[in-house]
Amino acid sequence: MKILIPLDFSDNSVKALEFAKGLCKKGENEIILLHVVEVVYDFASQAAIALDNMHKDAREMISKLKKNHELDSINYRSIIKEGTASISIARIAEEEDVDMIIMGTHGVSGIKKVLVGSTAVEVIKEARTPVLLIPSEGKTSSITKITLALEISNHEEEYIHKVVGLAKKWELSLEILHFEKSDDFREKLAEKGLQVFLKEEFPDLKSTLITIKSKELIKGLDQYFDDKTDSILAMCHQHKSLWEQVTGKSRSLEMAYHTHVPLLVML
Repeated sequence: MKILIPLDFSDNSVKALEFAKGLCKKGENEIILLHVVEVVYDFASQAAIALDNMHKDAREMISKLKKNHELDSINYRSIIKEGTASISIARIAEEEDVDMIIMGTHGVSGIKKVLVGSTAVEVIKEARTPVLLIPSEGKTSSITKITLALEISNHEEEYIHKVVGLAKKWELSLEILHFEKSDDFREKLAEKGLQVFLKEEFPDLKSTLITIKSKELIKGLDQYFDDKTDSILAMCHQHKSLWEQVTGKSRSLEMAYHTHVPLLVML
């Protein structure tokens, strides 16, 4: 598995690196460390000097990371690029044909505050590969499972297969959340159909199916994960109703889902 880790050398990005190191202990993996230099100057001579200094500083910081975080224990290499962070991250991810981007996020007050207007949401918009967001708070060392959020839509079959594959690769158990917005009989049938699908497609898979009754998906996630720290939450970017809540302007999102668990966005 090839993983791209954007580094700005903040504690958050280093935490993402440590998390990725833990994942890379299982199987053959490669980590690419990417530092994007963003600089704008009015004069070309100033820009050239500034870029040289920034490249030098970045190389020194990567050297310190290598020493302080025992990077020699993993297969890694580093890239330094100039440009806009989100665009450069997405471009390098495509050029290097990475399997996943793992990056740190800032803040703990809610998914909207973490994502909207941040590099993270821009990367999700630009990238064509899954993005795993590591929160600045939370005990990522206690992760034991992937929690897969489903709306039971046509596009989710491929998404389910990919997440099941990751759970097996990372040796994590799988938990599936099904959102039931009402007591509608069709929704109950959909849940039963999901159980049959999982048994037929993955007969050896040990998974737990949990139904959450909530008209608003974000609030349902908020309530469910309020006291949980042992899971990676996996969502599909094509979950339109969920992402409209996340990136919309609704004031109700001020108390939205707490980002103390890693968030895996499948694209």
